[in-house]
Amino acid sequence: MLTLALDAVTTAALLFIIASGLLIVFGVMKIINFAHAAFVTVGGYAALVGASLGLPWVLALALAFAAGAVCGAVTEATIVRRLYQRPLDAILATWGLGIVIGQLITLAFGREVQFVQAPITGTIDLLGVDYSAYRIVMIGAALIVAVVFTALLSGTRLGLSTRAVIMNEMLAQGLGVDSARVRLFTFALGSGLAALAGALITPLSSVDPNMGVPWLISAFMLVMVSGGSLLTLALSCLVLGGLQVLVSTFVNPILGGLTIAICAAVVLRIRPEGFARA
Repeated sequence: MLTLALDAVTTAALLFIIASGLLIVFGVMKIINFAHAAFVTVGGYAALVGASLGLPWVLALALAFAAGAVCGAVTEATIVRRLYQRPLDAILATWGLGIVIGQLITLAFGREVQFVQAPITGTIDLLGVDYSAYRIVMIGAALIVAVVFTALLSGTRLGLSTRAVIMNEMLAQGLGVDSARVRLFTFALGSGLAALAGALITPLSSVDPNMGVPWLISAFMLVMVSGGSLLTLALSCLVLGGLQVLVSTFVNPILGGLTIAICAAVVLRIRPEGFARA
């Protein structure tokens, strides 16, 4: 049972890291970035390049975040900025961009599946259970992302401006907040977090041009049920991620992969505002 509980917590940690970048973009811009999966893939290949160059894992993670943030900034400045008042067009544009990025990655690296060695190998003895040391590290990574995210939004001027835009953009603009700058920063940050998540995932799965796609729907549904709250997102990841692990273990792995989408759809049918006001 302890192994199952650890699987649930570490899966929730991975989901939280992936979904947090999508959450901040949705919170500020009120659009869903369907290129998020492609940015996860960018991070995976950045980690692969970093490993091939012999970079320390921390630098490989920094490289992945920087690559994702740059891609996000360019995307916002050239594509998304013109589509804020057309959310459906923004969804279609980011979906198409994700396909383009996937094809560019295929041209550069090929279609073959590749692997990255985990920076921390072996197991840790937890109450008599040997468990993957790297998966335990994922819990710490999720906590760091949550703390840094919260500190950035509440303890910096740019973070306060971002919160103002989230609450009332027109009023924020009236008070002198540069909403265009906030949007650029937000999209770059969200894309950087997606790429960071991709780099963190690579030692646990293969690296291929479509590696981010299986995570997209789960992240999207978790953001929907979270109601825009980072704390509720964490709780949603824990509850629904835990259900996914249970279904995958005791019923069927394929059904397990559908668990989050199905459960989130049921929640949204009953409570359109999600868990945020529960």
